[in-house]
Amino acid sequence: MSLNIALLYGSVRQNRKGIHVARFVAQQVEARGHTATLIDPLELPLPLLDKMYKEYPAGEAPENMEKIAQILTKADGFLVVSGEYNHSVPPALKNMLDHFQKEYFYKPSGLVTYSPGAFGGARVAMHLRNLTGELGMPSIPSIMYFSKIGQVFNSEGKLQDEAYLKRITRFLNEFDWYAEALQKQRALGTP
Repeated sequence: MSLNIALLYGSVRQNRKGIHVARFVAQQVEARGHTATLIDPLELPLPLLDKMYKEYPAGEAPENMEKIAQILTKADGFLVVSGEYNHSVPPALKNMLDHFQKEYFYKPSGLVTYSPGAFGGARVAMHLRNLTGELGMPSIPSIMYFSKIGQVFNSEGKLQDEAYLKRITRFLNEFDWYAEALQKQRALGTP
C-alpha cells in the first residue's frame, strides 16, 4: 500500500547537520514506494504564531501556510525530524507545528531525533511525544535516534554508519503499520 508521508523538519541553523537525517529518512520512505514530502522551515518559513491556519478565512492564509496545510492534509502520517535544543524542541519546529491542528488528526507520527551527543535527542523525543499526542497525531512506540550526528553522515550527507539502515528499516516497518491501520480507519469515518 502506498502512503503519503510528510516529514516535518525543524532546524534553521547555518551548517545544520539534521538536514542530512531528514533527507536520508525521506529517501528511505520513497524506497518503500511511498511519497515523502519534506517541509523545511528554510524553504517554507512561517511567521511567529499569531493566527493559526484555521483562523484565516478560506483562501486568505499566507502562501507558505497554505502550502504546508495542503501537504499536511494529504498526508497519511508524519515523521517529525528534530534536533535537541536545550533538551527541548527547536523553535522553528514548534512554531510550524503550532500553526496547524485538524490537518494532523487521526494520523500517526514517528519521531526521528538527533544530537551531537550519545543520547541522539532522547530528551526532545519525550517533549515531542507529548506534543504530537496533544496535536492529534500520536507517536508510534519506537523512536529513531541518531547519536553523534557529526559522525553518521559526511559533509555531503552520505551515510557513514551502515547500522542505521537496519534501524531505519525496523522503525519504518512499525510506522507503516500504524499509518496503514489509521488510513483504513479514517476511510470508515472518525469520531
